[in-house]
Amino acid sequence: MFAAGFVLLTVLLAQGHLLGADAAVSDWSAAHRPPMAYWIARVLNSLGQGGWLLMPLTVTLAVLLAWRRRSVRPMLVFLATAALTYVTIGPAKILFQRAAPAFTGPDRTVLFNEAAVGQYGMSYPSGHVANAVVWYAVIAFLLAGLVGALGPRVVVALRVLPPVIVFCTTTYLSWHWITDSIAGLFLGLVLARLLARVPWETFPLPRWLTRFEAGRQVSHRPVS
Repeated sequence: MFAAGFVLLTVLLAQGHLLGADAAVSDWSAAHRPPMAYWIARVLNSLGQGGWLLMPLTVTLAVLLAWRRRSVRPMLVFLATAALTYVTIGPAKILFQRAAPAFTGPDRTVLFNEAAVGQYGMSYPSGHVANAVVWYAVIAFLLAGLVGALGPRVVVALRVLPPVIVFCTTTYLSWHWITDSIAGLFLGLVLARLLARVPWETFPLPRWLTRFEAGRQVSHRPVS
């Protein structure tokens, strides 16, 4: 369903639909962005920063869980997530070549814009939103392995609030068009579902990795 949503949204944009709505939301945000609101949004938007927040936090939790269980499997969760996001989000942004709202060249809202190059030509989908969806799902999974089952409120706080905050702030700051953020949400949910289908506790390991396993593995629910 999420993959279909991403495809449908991309087709609509490629055919020239929703571009006016994108521009209208961005223009409204620019006209209603006092300095205090700007800085609050900018700080909150860092929740979706993969390089210096989400990846270091995730690898820390993975190392702690791997040490506790004497198992390499938690580290494989981190590595698989990093690899999956790397080979999907970035290439998609390059492929669709969409300008960011700050772009001042021609056809600034369209996909496949040959005039949009460099950092201003990688707007679709929003990497911050996609990262927030994927990495907080993995963080919740690893945290449950460390402290036990998480309560519903904690799960909502980890899995829902950060992506919603990043979605809203990314759009409000006009760093992405609103359809970029929607596409990032769809893509992040697709990647999170793929990771959820991996039986992390039971899938066979290569022989060279089995020597890092010590004792019986304690199982818990997969990423979902």
